[in-house]
Amino acid sequence: MAKAEKKQKPEENKQEVKKTNVSFEQLAQEATEKFKPKGVRWGVAHIYSSKNDTIITLTDLSGAETIAIGSGGMIVDNSREEGSPYAAMQAAYKVAATAIEKGITNVNIKIRAPGGHGPKTPGPGAQAVVRALARSGLKIKSIEDVTPIPTDTTRRPGGRRGRRV
Repeated sequence: MAKAEKKQKPEENKQEVKKTNVSFEQLAQEATEKFKPKGVRWGVAHIYSSKNDTIITLTDLSGAETIAIGSGGMIVDNSREEGSPYAAMQAAYKVAATAIEKGITNVNIKIRAPGGHGPKTPGPGAQAVVRALARSGLKIKSIEDVTPIPTDTTRRPGGRRGRRV
């Protein structure tokens, strides 16, 4: 009897875990069905996408008030997966669900790569974020690249003879 009771308890716990593990895409779809917009409200999605991580910040038009935030590191457990398109897409669905709940209907997108001395092209998560925001029900007006590209810059690290390996 005692062994049978012990076997039933872990199974019950597994069922509870499965019920709480809902994908963020479903949350975004449920938010779209649940919250009907009362008018057109605009937001700006600032996407910082590097090789190692993707960070999404949704603000109002002035950029002063943050409405929702999400990043690849908030989704996955392994640090090597933070910059993946999957983590970026799930973070975007999470941000979109929060935005729809708060009444945002349309967004302008600003994509930023590390820039400066770093790479000038966005990481692999940027395209996945744009696709996820479009699929979640938000209307996209413009997509803009705001990567800081220096016209004349400070000296690159490494010295005169370069980095010694």
